[in-house]
Amino acid sequence: MAKSRREVREKAMQVLYAYEISREPIEMLLETIAGEELNDEPELYRFAQALVYSVLNHRSEADTLIREKSRHWDFDRIATVDRILLRLGIVEFLHFPEIPVKVTINECVEIAKRFSTDQSGAFVNGMLDSIAGVLREQDRIRKEGRGLIGQ
Repeated sequence: MAKSRREVREKAMQVLYAYEISREPIEMLLETIAGEELNDEPELYRFAQALVYSVLNHRSEADTLIREKSRHWDFDRIATVDRILLRLGIVEFLHFPEIPVKVTINECVEIAKRFSTDQSGAFVNGMLDSIAGVLREQDRIRKEGRGLIGQ
């Protein structure tokens, strides 16, 4: 059964959450959480892998941006799911040129609404919108491909 990219992002978030909590080997978590459902769709499984490994590889860069924009919040008190979704969004902004910024923000907000607190959707939306603005000012967002005119 075909999965949507949102479902793949949800799986990536779940893998990253499990890793954050357990520190089990990431390969095992990917296979257990995402692999079983995406086994018959290798392209989507590769997307899940790319998201997970990109977040892990660029975590400190993402966390620096989150800390800069969350001066009014203690970083460690940001809900774990929200922190993971912020990292995911930042990584998509910077390292997935084919995904429009608006799509990234919308997807992360919808996942936050489903998996986190009542305030998470608005929090994730505000943070990612603000961070995208900073990255645009720094000319760090490079998008290309179909449907990206005006981005």
